This record gives sequence, C-alpha cells and structure tokens, in this order.
Amino acid sequence: MMTFEQAGDSPPPYCTLLSDEVHVWRMPLEQPAGCVRQLLQSLSADERTRAAQFHFERDRRRFIVARGALRIILGSYLSLEPSHLQFGCGSHGKPYLSKPDYCAIRFNLAHSHELALYALSYGREIGVDIEYIRPMPNIEQIVGRFFSASESAALQALPPGQQLEAFFNCWTRKEAYIKAIGDGLAQPLDQFQVSLAPGELPQLLRVEKNSSEVARWRMEALKPAPGYVAALAVEGFDWSLKL
Repeated sequence: MMTFEQAGDSPPPYCTLLSDEVHVWRMPLEQPAGCVRQLLQSLSADERTRAAQFHFERDRRRFIVARGALRIILGSYLSLEPSHLQFGCGSHGKPYLSKPDYCAIRFNLAHSHELALYALSYGREIGVDIEYIRPMPNIEQIVGRFFSASESAALQALPPGQQLEAFFNCWTRKEAYIKAIGDGLAQPLDQFQVSLAPGELPQLLRVEKNSSEVARWRMEALKPAPGYVAALAVEGFDWSLKL
C-alpha cells in the first residue's frame, strides 16, 4: 500500500491516475509536532476552525494530519500547492474537489485509531472505510440495529473466534458502500447485504428495492496494517487496484 510516514515524505510531485486505476494511500496519524505544524499551514480557515473545536489535543492533531495529508496527496495528482485546493460537500457530507477542472478525480478518506486511508479514482464514485479491531461489548445491539437479517444470521453461524473480524468486515464494507453512493444514512444500513466471513470474496450481495446496484459496485478488502481491516467500494468492475 502506498504510504508516507511524515509530511516531509510526501508523494512524488506528479502522480498520475488513469481511468482504470484506483489508488490507495496510508498515513499514520501520530506525527511529530513539527509535521503537525507544517500540515496545519496547508489547511483552509474553515478546517483550522474545525481543528480548534476539538476538546482533546490528540483528536485535534489527528484531524490536522488527516486533512493535511489529503491535501498533499491530491496536490501531487493535480500539480497544485496543497493550500490551494478547494473542497465542496454533497448534500449528505461527501467531500469533492469544487473546481470543475479537477472534479473528475474522486476521493474518499477514512481513519481509525492511529491510521488514515485515502482512496482515489478518476471519473468513478468511490468509498473507503477502515476500523481498528477491538473488543465490542455492545456488538449484539449494533448487529441488531444496523445489520440485515441475512448478515446477522451469517455472523452467528461463524465460529466464535471469527466473529469479531467478520463484524468489522461487514461494518467497513457497509460504510464504504454508503460513502461511495454519497447518501449518508438516507440508505439504511440494514437494507442492503454484504459478504462478511473471513476469507470470503468481498462483495455487495443485495440492495433492497434496487437490485441493479449489485452489478454497479465492486468491493475490495484491504489489510492496511496489523490489527486493522478496511474496505473499498468502487463504481464499475473494469479497474485495477494500486497499493
């Protein structure tokens, strides 16, 4: 997986993204103070305001790193200074590049614990999600509220030792799909089904009242680091993944 460890180890200045490629970048969120200050300088006034509103310093730093790294990555594809990028948001909060000349590049960002992922495509919708695997004492309530009946049954049929990983497989795949379509929770999580068993092909299996969606989206499982699971949902099937 393409990665850079600090702001000074940024991507090459002229990255190329083809229409049949999907690129994924990884960025550790715990960075030295000097890197955080450098990344802060690239943020917009609105992003700096949002950063200042975090109650905990750790969360403020991680927000700055996540947003600053996004700007560095996108700037390397567009040959622009990171601070010059302008973003808009869809009606359900999905970010996009607001200038018409750049909007063909689609991107999505996710972060969990100490790691952020960035997924990019050209001319096709995309969503990514990542989760740090951790004990979930309220897992039954989450499954009952957000998983479909078929997903719940598939999870319960697995050996106990596989259920936690399967839970996070399901969650990241559902979130990646929701983020890709850009509808937020307008698409209820229990109204579509994804595969979840460890080792099973990641895929969208069913969408209530819209069966054509299954043929529109391809999913990929990612292993960005030990202790994490992640998923991609990308429009179309005619693309290759560059990690």
